[in-house]
Amino acid sequence: MDKKRTFQSIISLKQKDMVSRLFERDLQLPIDSGHIITVPGVRRCGKSSLMELVVSQLVERGIDKCRILWIGFDDERLRNITSDDLNDIITGYMEMYPDIEMKDVYMFFDEIQYVDGWELFVLRIFKSYCKNIFVSGSNASLLSAELSTALRGWPIEYEEFPLSFAEYCRFRNVAVEMFSEEGQAYLVRAFQGFLMDGGYPEVVLSANETLKNKLLQSYFNAMLFRDLVDRYGLTNLPAVRYFIKRVMTNLSKPTSINSIYNELKSQGIKVARERLYGLAEQCCSIYLFFRLPKYSKSIVKENSSFPKFYVVDSGLWRSVLTPQSEEKGKLLENAVYLHLRRNMSPSTKLYYYSDKKECDFVVQEYDCVKTLIQVTWSLLEGGTREREIGGLLECAKVTNCNELLIITYNEEENIELSGKTVRVIPAWRWMLA
Repeated sequence: MDKKRTFQSIISLKQKDMVSRLFERDLQLPIDSGHIITVPGVRRCGKSSLMELVVSQLVERGIDKCRILWIGFDDERLRNITSDDLNDIITGYMEMYPDIEMKDVYMFFDEIQYVDGWELFVLRIFKSYCKNIFVSGSNASLLSAELSTALRGWPIEYEEFPLSFAEYCRFRNVAVEMFSEEGQAYLVRAFQGFLMDGGYPEVVLSANETLKNKLLQSYFNAMLFRDLVDRYGLTNLPAVRYFIKRVMTNLSKPTSINSIYNELKSQGIKVARERLYGLAEQCCSIYLFFRLPKYSKSIVKENSSFPKFYVVDSGLWRSVLTPQSEEKGKLLENAVYLHLRRNMSPSTKLYYYSDKKECDFVVQEYDCVKTLIQVTWSLLEGGTREREIGGLLECAKVTNCNELLIITYNEEENIELSGKTVRVIPAWRWMLA
């Protein structure tokens, strides 16, 4: 089958199986915006479903399915196509529906990052044929300044993540009732499940624990082999595996890539130090990790300090490392980071603070620090209360910030100290606010 016939087959099959039952997400894509809509995010987090929700809305409006062109580039039949083959999508569609004007078509290109140079094709289609274009990809290059330049400023980005806690409750049919004792107890149990399962939709909807773990392992292997090894041409698989697990083990703590290099060297695994720095960037590019820099008023010090890394999903982290129960504090801090990251505006910057004392998260809007956040499972453990408050007060003095939070698993109070108020709030309540 030639490439044009393959594209026609994919379009036809999708049109026959187009409308399915989908859960609403917090993020919604605009229709008829006049812009190219890009949806970057980690694989299997729901980017395709987000675009399928748009398709459902179009069909509900009365748009004929023939006017919807959907190509999923993760189809194995498209594994070796190049940007030169993409024009066959348009000619193939025109052959299928010669009476439909291309300006009336809605185009969806799913997981398009597999095709190098796709952005020039999309720009040409946008300028010459159709203004209704939606693009998804499991690579942060869809958010890059270079992409915006290549598409001449036309794209609007809608970054998607695994489920938030509010979405988790919706998918699990958990009533959000925060005022009764029974409702609060139910939410606390749900939040514990959220920390353990993570937020991948297919995992959350499964009731089979064995299947959940198999799904998470398959997601990790796909990210490892397809998104990292294949896409970036990596050959030193032992070094790649060790690096990923080592960063995961150090979750929420400043991480020295040079130290990991020395560990690999001592084990007889040869790898260039620069390759590990590049691997860190690549892991962030595919949304496996997020990098959190250290807060400093000096750009030089900020860039030279060890970053912290957080992982895209707590369930994925647990399936790779199978950590023990004492790691629950890391799970909580990771969940708080993801909530901050998914809700940050283009003007928001996130940091951690470390000097004599430490503060987990510094939230900055433009040039002004708005909120300081500590995360701890409980303030009742010996020395924890003094340590967390002390870190907040030191960081507040440096940043002139008065919005001070301590996020816990399930403790709540207001602490008045040194002329400042520290709010202690359960993570589940904070995430549902």
